[in-house]
Amino acid sequence: MKKVIAILFSVLFLNGVAQAGMGISVMGGQLSTSGTEKEKSGEKGPESNHHDISEIFYGASVYFETESANGIVFGIDYVPLSLELGSGKRTDTTSDSNEDTDDSGTYSASADVEDLITLYTNIPVGDNGAYGLFGIHMAEITTSESLPNGTYGNEDVYGAQIGFGIKRDKLKYEFSYSDFEDISLNSSSGSSKVEADADALTFKVSYGF
Repeated sequence: MKKVIAILFSVLFLNGVAQAGMGISVMGGQLSTSGTEKEKSGEKGPESNHHDISEIFYGASVYFETESANGIVFGIDYVPLSLELGSGKRTDTTSDSNEDTDDSGTYSASADVEDLITLYTNIPVGDNGAYGLFGIHMAEITTSESLPNGTYGNEDVYGAQIGFGIKRDKLKYEFSYSDFEDISLNSSSGSSKVEADADALTFKVSYGF
């Protein structure tokens, strides 16, 4: 993902950032995640292995954009901060002697969205500064866990964004909905798998220089 960031920003500078607009944004919203841990048998685990989590998040970003002659804006937005998808902890005990591995122990894990990049366009609606917002997200899901039998890795994910906004001089106000593709992480031991889906509602205020 860091290579993607370097390439995208290099392209912007090669095309002359001075000819484009740039600015900063602050945002807040709700990030909702629904996830299930599946045991090595392939069956859905106990109910405690399924979680629906809603997190309130705050963040900031930097963006570069350019406007065409017909008023359509194309831009790139980068969030340098991580956003938490959720975290959890549980304790399991295993008494089945037929199990190949002992799954007893304390499980704790958390997941974050990092290096969130959005390629977007603003399409004017009317002549009062309103516009429709469409975007494509690229991000990395990073995990931190303490498991008795293995760890989970990281994964790059993509998402789609739709919303609306209004521009007033150097300020933009936006409300958007984002839906990320399904996330699938396998433990290093192969004993379990986590599948999750995440989406977000976001309100953003941007100031352009």
